Amino acid sequence: MERNQFDLSGRVALVTGASRGLGQVFGRALANAGADLVITSRSRESLLPFQAEIEALGRRAVPVALDVRDYDSIQRGVEAAFGAFDEIPILVNNAGCNVRKPAIEVTWDDWNLILDTNLRGTFFVAQAVARRMIPREYGRIINIGSVTSVCGYGGLGPYCASRGGVKQLTMSLADDWGCHGITVNCLAPGWFRTDQNRVMYEDPEWVAYLSDRIPLKRPGRPTDLEGAVVFLASDASEYITGQTLLVDGGISTGAVRALPRPK
Repeated sequence: MERNQFDLSGRVALVTGASRGLGQVFGRALANAGADLVITSRSRESLLPFQAEIEALGRRAVPVALDVRDYDSIQRGVEAAFGAFDEIPILVNNAGCNVRKPAIEVTWDDWNLILDTNLRGTFFVAQAVARRMIPREYGRIINIGSVTSVCGYGGLGPYCASRGGVKQLTMSLADDWGCHGITVNCLAPGWFRTDQNRVMYEDPEWVAYLSDRIPLKRPGRPTDLEGAVVFLASDASEYITGQTLLVDGGISTGAVRALPRPK
């Protein structure tokens, strides 16, 4: 019988920023593929409902407090994760934040909040986990980027800078750690409804405008990300590293409006 390369049974994934939003989408998909989870957030209590959901699927889920803006918290959180599981071969570096403002209004503190969370936090979580992957000569690190890793949008200056940095960081880490059997890739969602941007999706005109710019003519659904994260976490992607996988309905092609079809 051929091995199912997408089966994650017996493996463990650490997912940061798992108290809500896409972090839960990624965690749920990995659990459905067979993985147990370590789920993290700044508040351990905020993870308890998701822990119960994953355990109802028959998987184990360990909640851990981890603040990606605090170096000591990262070290404690990763140590707690590896205290619960001897081996954690999968990391989904998902924790992130955003502040939407015209560039002229961005403050020093806005910049630090976004870059410290999305870029510096991503690096130091990856570093802490990779230290434990390297002796085992195996690992799957998935850094969560965005369509803004490759495209720029007004009102998102620090966010675009942070996500572009995640793309470049991914390539550098892939080169650093490939010799240890660790792949590092960037999963870059396009426009998905989350708690951060929920208010925008409550405007039908804006959703229509957005959909017109997407070749597949709709924003993303959570299910659109499930296969991608399982693929990058599994043995099916063992010869893929340093890459950015855009799951964006094609908006990064730069399309603005479909031409009329010939009659």
